[in-house]
Amino acid sequence: MTDITIIGAGNMARAIGLRAIAAGRSVQVLDRSPENAAGLAAELAEGTTSGGLGDVPEGDIVVLALYFEPAKEVAMHYGDTLSGKTVVEISNPVNMETGDSLVVGPGTSAAEEIARLLPGARVVKAFNTTFAGPLAAGSSHGMALDVFIASDSEAARNEVAAFAAAAGLRPLQVGALRHARELEGMQLLVIGLQLNPAYESFDWTTTLKILD
Repeated sequence: MTDITIIGAGNMARAIGLRAIAAGRSVQVLDRSPENAAGLAAELAEGTTSGGLGDVPEGDIVVLALYFEPAKEVAMHYGDTLSGKTVVEISNPVNMETGDSLVVGPGTSAAEEIARLLPGARVVKAFNTTFAGPLAAGSSHGMALDVFIASDSEAARNEVAAFAAAAGLRPLQVGALRHARELEGMQLLVIGLQLNPAYESFDWTTTLKILD
């Protein structure tokens, strides 16, 4: 039995995979390119399985480690196969031509759009405020990364929070899935700072942190 299925084989998939291994979770990696999935699985840990999108996600938690448009395609591809699972949507639907707007309307979010495609799944917004570099390391400036978690399912929020805590991160539950709108808006500003040449030190290694 696999604990976590990661769909995607890019930088965020690698970072979340490393956190999953650190948490002692078993991992399955699926990707449109089975070769890329196999390469990431081999990097993560012995026993990590891999496959293509023709394979069934085995994990109780399924992480869509993808940009928004590919995440929609994967959600439509799997459909009811993901019913009953906790599906983590991590994307930031930023218009990268301008870096100054989202491609979803103000009354919705990427996570809510994915949830509409997966009515039988427990969709969770998480990890969208953690860039891949700091997430792979598990900390920044000696502090655990904050992982903001939104979902209409309390059980799913708790499940993802337990994973984040076991991975050495600090889970912060922010409430219902509609709060993904604020999380995506917050990260839009952070991404804009990375793209702004006035801030040369912002090189995709920044992170959002609540100090208490």
